[in-house]
Amino acid sequence: MTIRDIFVQFGPEYIQRFGDAIPRNHLKVMDAIVSCRTSARGTTVYQCTDCGEIHHVFRSCGNRHCPNCQHRKTLEWMNRQADRQVPGHHFMITFTVPEQIRFFIRSNQRAAYNALFKASSEAMKKLTPDEKYMGGDMPGFFGVLHTWGRQIQYHPHIHYLAPGGAFSTVDGKWHASPENFYLPVRALSRIYRAKFRDLMKSAGLVDRISPDVWKLEWNVNIQAVGTAEQTIKYLAPYVFKVAISDHRIVKVKGRIVTIRYRKTGSNRDRTMNMDAMEFIRRFLQHVLPTGFMKIRYYGFMSPNASASLDRIRGLIELGNGFDSENLERITMPEIEPLYCSSCGGKLRYVCSLFPGKFQYQETNPKVIFG
Repeated sequence: MTIRDIFVQFGPEYIQRFGDAIPRNHLKVMDAIVSCRTSARGTTVYQCTDCGEIHHVFRSCGNRHCPNCQHRKTLEWMNRQADRQVPGHHFMITFTVPEQIRFFIRSNQRAAYNALFKASSEAMKKLTPDEKYMGGDMPGFFGVLHTWGRQIQYHPHIHYLAPGGAFSTVDGKWHASPENFYLPVRALSRIYRAKFRDLMKSAGLVDRISPDVWKLEWNVNIQAVGTAEQTIKYLAPYVFKVAISDHRIVKVKGRIVTIRYRKTGSNRDRTMNMDAMEFIRRFLQHVLPTGFMKIRYYGFMSPNASASLDRIRGLIELGNGFDSENLERITMPEIEPLYCSSCGGKLRYVCSLFPGKFQYQETNPKVIFG
């Protein structure tokens, strides 16, 4: 049983039961998942470069919330990030929110998610110029919004990957952090909380939040991760996929969906049961607002940064005595080409056939379509 099967079987009931209360973008995701890799999406035509056999493959929906799509995009993103990273030690910084504010955030996603990014990134940028920490006014990092926990519950937080140090536009030097310390978490937490509150005031939303939330500690976790490779691989699935994949669906019996999960710090598989309506509800609560960018780049990682990545790399290598020719390169999985099921030859893209129309992307007079 797959997630698509669950939506096919129980999706109509979910729509009938909740009707106009379902957000439009949730309906679009449901439609995309149900129609993915079926005739409703059309067909992609490939030709084997060895034996010439024609292959027709149903097109995927391409929706970023579909569990069957985005694998290739994930690999491409991983390789792009590997090319953009700088040498030296790195940290993963995670900003979370108290449980008491999660319902508010889920009900005001666009404004709240933007505020989470802005508050957390500005908290880091505020502290890095301090000589007690780094003394550089231009750190570089990228962040990924992650909204789910291991049981598909709603748990919004942001993971950042940051090199250990910051560039100074004052002296033009790289200021490295210690390998086991990036920034003080308590100070980050308080600045992050205060900036989020100010952003909610500006948006006219602060009155919808319990005042008790501002008295709580907002958890910030910083973990030294060595090189960037493992963290990029860890973050990649959150960039292009959501909540749960098919391999975690154990079974569907009657109306009960059984999923597999693991508790934090444990390698033992556990299972939990939930009604199909609850499963669909949990899945859809992680659908992002239309057009929302869940990955963002800051400082010298930003495309508009005044200091280039090549310059930053050179400064780090110079400061650490690295030989650029002998640096260990980040290795990422290769993107496998499609192969012919008959002879094993590589498949070449020919054209796409869309429902109700035919559209050539490339002409090849030797190919005859039946």
